[in-house]
Amino acid sequence: MKKDEIKERIRSAIEGRDLCRVYFKYDPAYFYYFPLKMGEKLFLGAEEDDFILDGFSVRRFCDVKKAEVKDDKCIEILRSEGVLENVTVPPIDLTDWHSVFLSLREMDRNIIVEHESLDADECEFAIGHIEKVMKTKVLFKHFDADGIWQEGLYEIPFSQITSVTFDSRYVNIFSKYV
Repeated sequence: MKKDEIKERIRSAIEGRDLCRVYFKYDPAYFYYFPLKMGEKLFLGAEEDDFILDGFSVRRFCDVKKAEVKDDKCIEILRSEGVLENVTVPPIDLTDWHSVFLSLREMDRNIIVEHESLDADECEFAIGHIEKVMKTKVLFKHFDADGIWQEGLYEIPFSQITSVTFDSRYVNIFSKYV
């Protein structure tokens, strides 16, 4: 799909509160999002997983290969269950990564920052909180898989970020125990 088609599909899904199946160039699978808001280069979606919403993700349009509106029995179920009724669009400025991180820092919660790739050796995953937002990078305090806060700050260049996730079950529950 062409970028303009992808953006139009996302824009239309925002207006119609439609569920989208989104394919990314770095993953052979796809993700389900209710797109909520978009900027020129980034979009915000509520991730759907088995009839529940599991947090929010900010993703780059440049990584999207294809976006399709999902229109089947699952949509009927989601609407009947009222899944979208209480969703509030988080106050995230989607101008660029700098503005996204400034917005998230104001929310003061733990997040996940990722660099996704088809090459597993290139993938990066960090979970923790924002310490400082700079012009081209974020300084991040993160914890490991054992819930141990790591010494020092992790420096993440904006150019390496493919997604930022917040308010997911994973990050919220894990964060209670670190």
